[in-house]
Amino acid sequence: MEPITRSRFLPELIKDGQFSPESRLWIYVAERPLTDMECAVAESALQNFTESWTAHQQALKAGAEIWNRQFIFLVVDESQAGASGCSIDKSVHFLEQLSSQLQIDFFDRMRFAWIEADGEVNIHHLNTLPSLVQSGAIQPSTLMVNTLVKTLGELEQNWLVPFNESWQVRFA
Repeated sequence: MEPITRSRFLPELIKDGQFSPESRLWIYVAERPLTDMECAVAESALQNFTESWTAHQQALKAGAEIWNRQFIFLVVDESQAGASGCSIDKSVHFLEQLSSQLQIDFFDRMRFAWIEADGEVNIHHLNTLPSLVQSGAIQPSTLMVNTLVKTLGELEQNWLVPFNESWQVRFA
């Protein structure tokens, strides 16, 4: 079994170095893992969207990635052009359309994820957290996925944090 290291769970958007650490980031969590067909459809749609995404008629340096079949990362490197309110609205509308097309919810912000000792990523609704902590399934050192990071630099540094340092701890 491969050891649990934070770098093992980083998306390619970090590893490939195309985007600066200051790049803005949005993370969406699907209600269930995407199938192979859904991944293919979503990847194609995400690529088309990011290649044509603009702010005030100026192309944005953007990218997207599906990670672990259940997370969508959307990133904009604002060193060339900044994402405006209207361009961010475009991304939300695009993801709403993708959500509708795939019949999968990407917008329930009450989902949380953690990494099991065997490297498995688990995703549950926040209302299950107290019982998972009480049963010992989640312990103070359990690595929690931090979907609240706002830049790629934050993602690299704070993507996985121990439960006792996570935003989720206040809901236990």
